[in-house]
Amino acid sequence: MGASVTSLMHNCTITKELNKMAGNLAHLTLAFGLLGNIISFLVFLAPIPTFYKVYKKKSTEGFQSAPYVVGLFSAMLWIYYAFLKTNVVLLITINSVGCFIETAYICFFLFYAPKKAGYMESLKLIILLIVVGFGMITLLTQFLASGDTRGVIVGWICLVFSLCVFVAPLGVVRQVVKTKSVEYMPILLSVALTVSAVMWFFYGLLLHDFNTAIPNVLGFIFGIIQMILYFLYKNKKPFINEKITNFEKKNEEIKEQEVVAESLQVVVEHLHNIDHVAVEPQALPDMPTRTIQVSA
Repeated sequence: MGASVTSLMHNCTITKELNKMAGNLAHLTLAFGLLGNIISFLVFLAPIPTFYKVYKKKSTEGFQSAPYVVGLFSAMLWIYYAFLKTNVVLLITINSVGCFIETAYICFFLFYAPKKAGYMESLKLIILLIVVGFGMITLLTQFLASGDTRGVIVGWICLVFSLCVFVAPLGVVRQVVKTKSVEYMPILLSVALTVSAVMWFFYGLLLHDFNTAIPNVLGFIFGIIQMILYFLYKNKKPFINEKITNFEKKNEEIKEQEVVAESLQVVVEHLHNIDHVAVEPQALPDMPTRTIQVSA
């Protein structure tokens, strides 16, 4: 009897400890999710300076709508995935905000886009990704899959697409290495994306949602690479700017030499003209004639 009571008390103690651990994990999950929401919200606001430039120029020339259309497509995918799950409410909140912000960016872009080229290209991309792409994913998963299988399929789609989005900065990394310039790789955005990747990784890990956790491993790695490159090249003179500076100096030297040569030519011509000046004789003025009569 005493042994059974001791065993029961021991089991109760273990249960309490497990419940306490579960409570701590729940709090940690909530903390990482909230931090992920805050940082991701700040990342969504990062393009505001770009759109301020567009507003000042009244044109989107030099800018592309692709990042914002891709961002909207990604947010819609994650919302769809979150609705198929039961415990990822914080994915719904941030991606709902993301959908609103990305839609506002796209509308702003279309308003200032050149009517012939930029406007039509943006519309084609919107139709291809948002209407056709997302529409096909939704219809196929609704009619060809059911239950947990639907969530697994959509989760894999989100995972693969997120990996592709995280691979996209490789182009920026290549440009930085090639030009030795960090002009197009702002450090604050790189830090925000890296911290965001850490938050969402732990959020997914604690929920055992590997579709959320795995892509953020790659995001964290690329974020660290970008920050390392920034500190390597932030004080170095850009290679392209160096070439431009040298070219401008040579042009200035050539222009100065041309000005000096022209000045010398003018002086020589002037001296040549002075040597050949002929002094023409001036005719004397007509003198009046008078007749003097002498009387005898």
